[in-house]
Amino acid sequence: MSSKPSLGQLSPDEFRRACARFATGVCILTTCTHDGAPHGLTVNSFSSLSLDPPLVMVAIAFSSNQIAAFERADFFGVNILAQDQRRLSAHFAHRQEGRFDTVAWRQGITGVPLFEGTLGALECRAVKRFDAGDHRVLIGEAAAAAIHGGSPLIYFKSAYASLGELE
Repeated sequence: MSSKPSLGQLSPDEFRRACARFATGVCILTTCTHDGAPHGLTVNSFSSLSLDPPLVMVAIAFSSNQIAAFERADFFGVNILAQDQRRLSAHFAHRQEGRFDTVAWRQGITGVPLFEGTLGALECRAVKRFDAGDHRVLIGEAAAAAIHGGSPLIYFKSAYASLGELE
């Protein structure tokens, strides 16, 4: 007869280090408030969720100063970054105001900010929001997509990484 192992308390640091072993792509999540002000932040907590309907999932930490804009937004954009967009990722990862002041962007068909040079972008209608731990999860239904060539910007072991040329 085998006994069940006892589960210890996993520390947040240990959990973070274990999850850092999972390579992820890097995205900039964007939206515009009803007054037209653009908002955005770098995320790696993005995943496709369903093909029919086309759903995606993103998570924003409650500590983010950008979360309020996404709480009220009807639409959000997911800009999938290319390996040469490390600087853009770092720019949107910091908490400074005026993030869009020095960055070129255009509005997509839903009004969300989109960046040039990405591997692709999705424009999504927010269909559900819920709390999960210390994050707010947004489920979006993709309304438009753009696909471009290139290699992805990767985040692995708490640092940017590259897969090299994939074309």
